[in-house]
Amino acid sequence: MASKKNVVPEAREALNRFKMEAASEVGVNLKQGYNGDLTSRQAGSIGGQMVKKIEPIRTGLKKFRRQSRVLPKHINQIEYEYSLIL
Repeated sequence: MASKKNVVPEAREALNRFKMEAASEVGVNLKQGYNGDLTSRQAGSIGGQMVKKIEPIRTGLKKFRRQSRVLPKHINQIEYEYSLIL
């Protein structure tokens, strides 16, 4: 079971501010404290907005060539997109 104790004491308040900001951006009325009256869609939209802002820290595209698995002696261009989250 994960501990709710923060390694950085200021982290909880910063995350709460971030959550409130994300809620206002998606038009969800979030109040301090318990928000059990939110629908799953509303709660998910807040979390989704938070992830959208956190995830695209670093992205890239890796390209390489490999032998075709279907057609012998054919080379296919393969592209993989990746994200590096710090």
